[in-house]
Amino acid sequence: MRCVIAYLSYSGNTMEVAEMLEDYLLQDGMAVDLHRIGADPPVDASSYDCIFIGTFTWDRGSTPDEVKDFVLEIGYKPDCVAVFGTGDTQFGGGALFCRAVDKLTHFYGSDWNGLKIEQSPRGSQEKLVKNWIEGVLHDVKSIA
Repeated sequence: MRCVIAYLSYSGNTMEVAEMLEDYLLQDGMAVDLHRIGADPPVDASSYDCIFIGTFTWDRGSTPDEVKDFVLEIGYKPDCVAVFGTGDTQFGGGALFCRAVDKLTHFYGSDWNGLKIEQSPRGSQEKLVKNWIEGVLHDVKSIA
């Protein structure tokens, strides 16, 4: 299976999650491309079996414009989209925490709950990343 992990990261936290996901996918034998939203050339979504989209949440619960542009570049809603993101509960509390993840998950009608990480995925949150990707992989393999 071929996957792309497309992510936007300013602080490096979302990039860390993307790299962790890449490691797990590669260990599982998947072909993986990392795509930096807003920096790399557009991707051909139809050439991937699964798309992972990573974002942070901006300006009181908003999805960053670069991520919105990426969604428009895809131009359709692929069947296999999983969304992850990083956030900080000190800005807006639980109601706005990783709200961009919720919005994208809903928009794509994703089969999986979005992965939400408080700031950096280090420490105890590494287990959240591992458990989430294992769940996604289990489902993707049963579909394929």
